[in-house]
Amino acid sequence: MNPYQQKWIEVLKSAHIPNWKIEPLEEDIYIEMPHVTDLKLIRDNLPATLGAMSLDIDVPKERLKFIFHNGHENFEYMLNPNEEDLDEE
Repeated sequence: MNPYQQKWIEVLKSAHIPNWKIEPLEEDIYIEMPHVTDLKLIRDNLPATLGAMSLDIDVPKERLKFIFHNGHENFEYMLNPNEEDLDEE
């Protein structure tokens, strides 16, 4: 686990979001939410929320993918994409 990934996991876990399971998945972060969670609401608010949370992160930025899953569907959100990630879009 890289320091940037580790710091993000610490920040997310310190938010004490009930019933969210936050864990590393290779170089990514996997977040399992309750099945009733509205992923559209999470996706719509994610950039602003992560932006505010990133103020607590003082290690060098690295590529990091967040994988959100609610038991029915999932989506991914990328911070600091690399060239390879940008070519996939």
